[in-house]
Amino acid sequence: MISINKIQVLYGKINYNTLRNLLTRTGRFTTVLLGVMLVSQAHANTLKYAFQGPLNQLDPYSLNETFTLTTLSNVYEGLIRRGPDLKIEPALAESWEMLEPTRWRFYLRKGVSFHNGNAFTADDVAFSADRIRSAQSGLTDRLDPAVKVDIVDDYTVDFISPTPNPILYYNWSSWFIMDKEWAEENKAVDVTSASDKNQNFAAFHANGTGPFRIVEHEAGVRTIFKKYEAWWDTPEHNLSAVEFIPVLSSPTRVAALLSSELDLIYPVPVQDLSRIEANEGTRTLTGPELRTIFLGMDQYRDELLYSNIKGKNPFKDNRVRQAVMLAIDIDTIKKKIMRTQSTPSALMISPYLFSGSTAFNRPRFDPGRARSLLREAGYENGFSVELDCPNDRYVNDEAICQAVVSYLAHVGIDVTLNAQPRSKFFAKVLAPGGYDTSFYLLGWTPSSFDSYNVLHSLHSCRSDTGEGSPFNLGGYCNEKVDELAAQILSQNDIEKRNALITQAYELTTMDFAYVPLHQQRLAWGISDKVSVKQRADNGLIFNYVTIDN
Repeated sequence: MISINKIQVLYGKINYNTLRNLLTRTGRFTTVLLGVMLVSQAHANTLKYAFQGPLNQLDPYSLNETFTLTTLSNVYEGLIRRGPDLKIEPALAESWEMLEPTRWRFYLRKGVSFHNGNAFTADDVAFSADRIRSAQSGLTDRLDPAVKVDIVDDYTVDFISPTPNPILYYNWSSWFIMDKEWAEENKAVDVTSASDKNQNFAAFHANGTGPFRIVEHEAGVRTIFKKYEAWWDTPEHNLSAVEFIPVLSSPTRVAALLSSELDLIYPVPVQDLSRIEANEGTRTLTGPELRTIFLGMDQYRDELLYSNIKGKNPFKDNRVRQAVMLAIDIDTIKKKIMRTQSTPSALMISPYLFSGSTAFNRPRFDPGRARSLLREAGYENGFSVELDCPNDRYVNDEAICQAVVSYLAHVGIDVTLNAQPRSKFFAKVLAPGGYDTSFYLLGWTPSSFDSYNVLHSLHSCRSDTGEGSPFNLGGYCNEKVDELAAQILSQNDIEKRNALITQAYELTTMDFAYVPLHQQRLAWGISDKVSVKQRADNGLIFNYVTIDN
């Protein structure tokens, strides 16, 4: 008699007694055992990985957040995509051209099917254009509401803008095309926001055209992806399946990699990089990241929601905002908290994305000057404020916030830290109808990899009616910056465009619109059997992963 202790099949374990009973009943021991072995072999190339937070939302228009969008990019696709070097490549559109300064024509790929078998056509593009610009969408900045979508035929679509826009499609790699028929059948035409308690079908189910389809999803527990055999493109990967597990605890995440329970984890705490490198069978992948970590302040309300100052808002005063920046020792944060795995920033954009960034210098740490500025602003006794901070989204995010609390205390600003998991953090600061925050830490990677995105998404004036970007949480407003942003959007000449961008950044830095901290460095831990192309946007693209068994 052959003894079988455990047989791993796909994602779980076959119960020994169940298998033995099956073999006894059928009398086909050899056949069934061979079948089990073949199934195990077929799914041997399963990538198991962990991130520090959960994948709660499957609706690709609900939350404008890098981890969610890059994860869903393995399932959904846009008209364009970004390659390993982040250069634009054709995806659901085979090609495109500018017919006239305000009209772009996109030629769609034929023979593409969604995971449920429905054919991809121009109707899906037009539907997706309306849906992503709807009221509850978190990605309205992907396509201006003034842009008209004109279906020429089943595989040709024109986009007509009111003014010339040379970068119209630059941030479309995360505008994923949805199946119109599927959304209508499942009553998922409308987007439900990430903070909405009544999520619709699209929040828990996915139907894209990408190289992987979701076969199981338990929000906050795990998500299982399976290779889509009918994908239109030639796979670079050799995976049969992918299993994602959120592991909030950094020590647990690292231990799981070291013990081979996981094949890939990110981010890796900077203090554990050497440990992973020293371990047999694992290594680290590090490199520059495009994301800027920064502090934002409510400059919109006449009175802060969370402060002891009544009747006025300290952050409306430029001197107070400047004091906050001068009070923070960013070099010590780099050395002690980030273990040198960060680059202090003077601007709200990575220097890799704006060549003129070298003209800007970050003000030096000067707590004495910060205290003087607070006295000049009328806060000689300081003031109190609450700081909202995620504790599972960015590298050492809570530790950074704790340092900020300490630095600001030295100049007289008493900060209460409210650190929460990213799901609760985003639900709070992006609360519908009113940005529930006075002071916050956030990270931003421009989806277009261009300064216009930063100027529009984080700096455009907000109104009581909700106009302006939803990610300008603090309500910063300088009409001259908005005017420059509009010119930047329509300017084709690169030198003239860069000059306009420089002017805009000169204004925002003089305003101390935000307090940029640093660009964190990528820090992944992987098994030696895994090969992966790491992108500077910190997105894990399954198609760039191979496993050597």
